[in-house]
Amino acid sequence: MTRPRVLAIAEAANPEWVSVPLVGWSLATALREVAEVHIVTQVRNRDAFLRAGLIEGQDFTAIDSEAIARPLWALGERLRMGQGRGWTTLQVINAMSYPWFEHLVWRQFGDAIRSGRYDIVHRITPLSPTISSSLAGKCARAGAPFVLGPLNGGVPWPAGFDAERRREREYLSYLRSAYKALPGRTATLRHAAAILAGSRHTQGEMPSFARAKTVYLPENAIDPIRFSHIATPAPDGPLHAAFVGRLVPYKGPDMLIEAAAPLLRAGRLHLDLVGDGPMMPTLRAQADSLGVAGHITFHGWLDHARVQDVLATCHLFVFPSIREFGGGVVLEAMALGVPPLIVDYAGPGELVTASRGVKVPLGSRTEIIAGFATALDALSQDRATLAAMGQAGRDWVLEHATWAAKARQVRTVYDALLAKTPLPEVFAA
Repeated sequence: MTRPRVLAIAEAANPEWVSVPLVGWSLATALREVAEVHIVTQVRNRDAFLRAGLIEGQDFTAIDSEAIARPLWALGERLRMGQGRGWTTLQVINAMSYPWFEHLVWRQFGDAIRSGRYDIVHRITPLSPTISSSLAGKCARAGAPFVLGPLNGGVPWPAGFDAERRREREYLSYLRSAYKALPGRTATLRHAAAILAGSRHTQGEMPSFARAKTVYLPENAIDPIRFSHIATPAPDGPLHAAFVGRLVPYKGPDMLIEAAAPLLRAGRLHLDLVGDGPMMPTLRAQADSLGVAGHITFHGWLDHARVQDVLATCHLFVFPSIREFGGGVVLEAMALGVPPLIVDYAGPGELVTASRGVKVPLGSRTEIIAGFATALDALSQDRATLAAMGQAGRDWVLEHATWAAKARQVRTVYDALLAKTPLPEVFAA
């Protein structure tokens, strides 16, 4: 089939960063294997694009919206006090600056869109469902199908974890549902030809008129080149388990240490904690007070490429986070053949099944700790089950959750739009 011509809008897209910018880069560049893609990004990403070998003007265009974006970003960082907290606050700030970026995109590409130079316009980032798009209506009027997403976010804070919400400075999350009334949201969804929902929660928040054009497609995937190891943990000795993430309350590293303490003291478990954050001193003190410091390695922050070196020595990935939108780190662990032990909520809960990991029901803090303690004890005595889950997870990721697979899934959506047929289910959970 003829490869569709796609204008991919990825304001946040950077191969040298993590989180949303890495998702934006990874999906936008993967789509180049299944379509003729020109990427539009923000100028702050320009040098990274060039270092990655893309040609400016031919492969991508960098839009300079810094006159508005830079001061608003600085304001957002001040409000977050530079500690990586207050994600909702930062999204509000981004929502204020993003319309200017789209205005500049239309100024530069509007004529090309109207003349039919592109078959599809796809806004990949922002991922937040709170940020509307003026391009959606303009593309609809120009006859160019507009694809939105993957959209993800807004997973409610679980009951009983309000203290963690406040410690994360997520004060605006109490008002988050108000985004549904924001100017432009309804128009954006009406004008979009297809909406990619990165989670079942986001899919469920779509108004009734948008559900038929909403396709479930988790936003995270893995790059087999970046995560190329295969886990080879020691066949005997203590169980080796790893946590990877920011050391902040909602990720639950303190719950993990408490749950693991009996096995750690008994020498049946060694725990690797990869990451840094404001909880580091508290966690070290907790390990000392429980008498388990000698059985925990605090790696601190590691370069993304080195994380797999730690994970590849482990039998198990342990992640008691109570609020994850996507759960990319869970996919990365599974890609290495390391089965995950997670809380059954939001993104990770949608990616893990009984055949490729273990899920502890979401409950109170006490219930999660007890659930992890029970699971760790059982798994420490059943290496065969761990190995089988690890292999099943790796097989599934390599078939369904690589960026190449994601690009093929999105191409299926493009083809349905251009053929004017109903949108298919594209992701095999």
